[in-house]
Amino acid sequence: MAQEYKIKGLSALDLKNGEKREVEVEGIENGKVLLARVGGTTHAMSSNCTHYGAPLKMGVLTPDGRLTCAWHGACFNVATGDVEDAPALDPLAKFDVYEKGGAVYIKGEEATIKASRRNPNVKCAAQGQEKVVVVGGGSGAMGAVQALREQGFKGGITIISKEPNLPIDRTKLSKALIADKSKVEWRSQEWFDSASIATVSDEVKSIDFKSKSVSTKSGKSYTYTKLILASGGTPKALPLPGFKELSNIFLLRTIPDVQAILGAVGEKKGKNVVIIGSSFIGMEVANALSSNNSVTVVGMEEAPLERVMGSEVGKIFQKLISKNGVKFHMGASVDSAKPSGDDGSKVGSVSLKDGTSLPADLVVLGVGVAPATEYLQENGALQLEKDGSVKTKETFEVEGQPGVYAIGDIATYPYHGPGGNGSLTRIEHWNVAQNAGRSVAASIAKPHVAPKAFIPVFWSAMGSQLRYCGNTPNGWDDMVLQGQPDEAKFAAFYGKGETVVAVASMQMDPVMSQSAELMRRSKMPSLSELRNGKSVLDVGLPSEVKI
Repeated sequence: MAQEYKIKGLSALDLKNGEKREVEVEGIENGKVLLARVGGTTHAMSSNCTHYGAPLKMGVLTPDGRLTCAWHGACFNVATGDVEDAPALDPLAKFDVYEKGGAVYIKGEEATIKASRRNPNVKCAAQGQEKVVVVGGGSGAMGAVQALREQGFKGGITIISKEPNLPIDRTKLSKALIADKSKVEWRSQEWFDSASIATVSDEVKSIDFKSKSVSTKSGKSYTYTKLILASGGTPKALPLPGFKELSNIFLLRTIPDVQAILGAVGEKKGKNVVIIGSSFIGMEVANALSSNNSVTVVGMEEAPLERVMGSEVGKIFQKLISKNGVKFHMGASVDSAKPSGDDGSKVGSVSLKDGTSLPADLVVLGVGVAPATEYLQENGALQLEKDGSVKTKETFEVEGQPGVYAIGDIATYPYHGPGGNGSLTRIEHWNVAQNAGRSVAASIAKPHVAPKAFIPVFWSAMGSQLRYCGNTPNGWDDMVLQGQPDEAKFAAFYGKGETVVAVASMQMDPVMSQSAELMRRSKMPSLSELRNGKSVLDVGLPSEVKI
């Protein structure tokens, strides 16, 4: 039951418009709420982001009432507490706030104040003829099914995923190598049951778009009125000698993959680990395995992530992870995998084309992913793109297939962020998939409401936390670096001409979140202004969204 609680040390609601303040709640141990004033009204809400618990006092508050977390771009509506952008799933709790007798009070339940969140309203008894089938069980699927229920969709919902678990926080697999599904599953089976969302562990074999039916390998068939294709990506293997034949060579996408890697490392550790690919996955796994193992990264670029981030920034990442004992062979090409002398069925070393031999008790491949669209390749009703992806409209509806949507790693869609100009692009980011799922849910539940625009955001763990927003479908040709890059404290602004198209930062929060909001409003400073010392944190945020 809601009770009245006094706010410590506050005699009046004296916040200015655009101001936010974390305050303590008397009578509740470690009880805190966030006050934020927008449009002349002061709101009281949960003090921490519901994603990974970041303090929202460090976030970005906009004049139209969006509050964006500084860590990973989760965004909330301060008037309702509702989620605006991924990766948060739970909304913020809201509390009545008022002045009384020379003090400020809120009204709420102690447990809710302590939890710093509220549960989304998804309980439903499915009814009617509408049926949504979702192929895949990743970030996009989770975003779509929850948003469907939150926005009042009452029809049937079925998730078909070939993974042996409920939808998970896949980012924790490469960043922390967590193998316990209970620690990475977003929701429990009871949650899905209460929302009347059926979860099926099976692999989709084919789709009949004419009869609106999905067939699986087990021989079952599922009819739909709306279909969401969210099957994600398939990690690429290396078509080189030894990599197919030898064991202890791993891809990383699922919980069983993590379990296999950890099994090969063993409890005593002390293993020689070779990571092939200086991609985000490769770098994260190298960082995660660096403790008590000998880890070597092999990359074709001159610096890790050079194609995306540039050599100067890539070398910052390399330096950070090198401090943890990770060794690098950059500008290198792999020739083959050789068997172990003790067990010829297992890998024992990796040979590079320059003759270098790297001892390897296990190998992890981080050489990219391909769209997981095998079940669509022979379908005459749908023409896949050259990379195997599915072309969609801005709404993520598949071209030529009304009521069918594609999201996440398999979707190639028109990008309208800065520098995009509608260019077709495919983005393999967790936030993008979940936001696309939320957008599709809105299109299904409320067909006449235009979907909200979002700026792509991602993050990575490479000795320090990397934040990134924007996208470069047409490349970038210049970069401005602010901060102290020698200390891995920097903001990198990537430009196409004078237009900033992407921003990467470390230890400079909330630069990324501020930049994402400025991008939504077409208010990012030019590359020249940034080169001359202008800070994005000094740029005011207008209310109007321009993308």
